Amino acid sequence: MLTLLLGLPAYSRAGGLYLYELGTEDVGLAGAGAAARAQDASVMATNPAGLTLLSGEVLTLGVQGLYGDSHYQLNHAGQNPGNVIGWFPGASAFYSHSVNEDLKLGLGIYGNFGLKMDFGDWAGQRALRQSTLLGMTIQPTVAYQLDEHWSLGASVMANYGVFGLSRASLQGERQLEDTDWSHSMKLGVLYQFKPDSRIGLGYTSRTRYEFDGNALASINGGVPLRGQIIAPQQLMLSAYHQLNSRWAVLGNLGWQDWSAYNDNQLFLGQAEAPLTGKMQDTWHAALGVQYQLSEKLRLNTGLAFDSSFYRDQSNTSLTMPGGKTIRVGVGAQYALNPSTSFGAAFEYAHIADSQVPGAMLGGAYPSSSLYFFTLNMNKRF
Repeated sequence: MLTLLLGLPAYSRAGGLYLYELGTEDVGLAGAGAAARAQDASVMATNPAGLTLLSGEVLTLGVQGLYGDSHYQLNHAGQNPGNVIGWFPGASAFYSHSVNEDLKLGLGIYGNFGLKMDFGDWAGQRALRQSTLLGMTIQPTVAYQLDEHWSLGASVMANYGVFGLSRASLQGERQLEDTDWSHSMKLGVLYQFKPDSRIGLGYTSRTRYEFDGNALASINGGVPLRGQIIAPQQLMLSAYHQLNSRWAVLGNLGWQDWSAYNDNQLFLGQAEAPLTGKMQDTWHAALGVQYQLSEKLRLNTGLAFDSSFYRDQSNTSLTMPGGKTIRVGVGAQYALNPSTSFGAAFEYAHIADSQVPGAMLGGAYPSSSLYFFTLNMNKRF
């Protein structure tokens, strides 16, 4: 039981990776240039300093549907759960306010991780039927332009996490749920070589959730259960360069401290059960292109790669079928008028095969895929 619980949180970030997808224009670029693009207020989610490139008041809204196709197959004869993900909704809102030409304030509300996995009626339902980890972030932001080249930004974030688990028993379905508030921060720097060429660096600190209390005892017959879940720190370096009036290229290099995830712990009574040795740091790279087809219509496409957070793909966890991930995105942004634009984007993510050891519930995810469908609106006041 503890082995299952220890694996829970990571897949909430799409195979152990932070969700770059927030329902914004970045989805069509597979996240490329996210810390340097700075064409709408959602830039604060990756690099707070990017707000200095926005004038006036800017509102960016996004809605998103995620469909996960991830089938678990047992090693032995037994009832398989089938697709354990299915549909999952998301939404985001970002607002930027210009105090003056140099000083910008912003506020973002979004969820950059969260997934509910439903195993249903299967051979392992007495160990696990459903798992949930949801998170929402409230991000006030300040950014300041030092001169024509350099800008700095910072955010202090309030993060609300919800953890849930259920399993079948002779007494009926047992459920647990707990919530926690945690804080973290983002720091960013932006350097403009010239108005059409820039690089941005964004840093996100780790977030630590503590799920605790007697409410968690119901899943294990009255024994208190406490969990410490650490979402690791990350760095994202992005570049944006406009080649001419129609073409622009964008890129990313990123790092995530997933080896720190080995420090996550769950406690059953006084017994400590650490997650040991499975995790390693991950690396990210992305390349994207924007094409201004007409005065009103901009087209986006991008390709991204993330390394696996597992040291060994044959030694993974049931609730996180993670691995090397390839993302491909396409999208379009249409300017209805000089102050309002609407966009749509699609992204496909393929996650490499993973094997789950164990005599009872051991098996495999032959491959997993994620499909993102997004709509967004940008309004300038």
